[in-house]
Amino acid sequence: MNDLKRPELGDLVARLTADDLDRRERGRLLAALSKVLVGSARAATLSGKKLADLLTDEVAPHLPVRDLLTLRDHHHGLSGDDLAAALVRTASVVTAGIGAAAGALAAVEMAAPPSLLAAPVQLAAETLAVVAVELKLVAELHVVYGKAPVGSRRQLAMAYLSSWAAKRGLDTGTGGPSLSDVLSTAARQQVRQRVVRRLRKNLTSLAPFLAGAVAGAELNRRETRGLGEALQRDLRGRRR
Repeated sequence: MNDLKRPELGDLVARLTADDLDRRERGRLLAALSKVLVGSARAATLSGKKLADLLTDEVAPHLPVRDLLTLRDHHHGLSGDDLAAALVRTASVVTAGIGAAAGALAAVEMAAPPSLLAAPVQLAAETLAVVAVELKLVAELHVVYGKAPVGSRRQLAMAYLSSWAAKRGLDTGTGGPSLSDVLSTAARQQVRQRVVRRLRKNLTSLAPFLAGAVAGAELNRRETRGLGEALQRDLRGRRR
């Protein structure tokens, strides 16, 4: 049994993926997520492997992925490439907001040196939230292009994590990762490596004062936009 609080962890991360949060609420949720992580008996071992396992088991299976009708309604009737582009823009804004909130939270912690011990946990919380937003984007881009796979929650979670890690769409007919191989050891290793790289990049949020908020926001915006545009190009090509 995982020692983290399953319902609370999954709920907090899912709520952080919403695109209608104001800055204060996003910061509050991120701080709450950090507290859940730091309250774990294994908080000191929040490695890339641990985060990848949390994403696979606790986060990805519970993310709210919208169907095509809901997506079109939420984005004023857009469809196809226009809808996909809107999803990428929105996700980039959300992850930028998470980076800014994480940087602001770190700036507050800098004023209280004893609490700096929580900095690695805050970094883990930001990374979980950002990857969750990007996973939701990956899943919804597959919905837009008619490439959403069918499977159990666990299969779909690992499939979208594999797509996120490879920055490629899922399509058994054109060389992309499929549900038959996403649970392989190699696929899991690729996800872990990608999580570690993202964790390291998010270190910018811990810069002194509010510089981390600015740097974290821009880094997340750029990374999410790059991922989304790469997936959009790949899925568009697979549609033809």
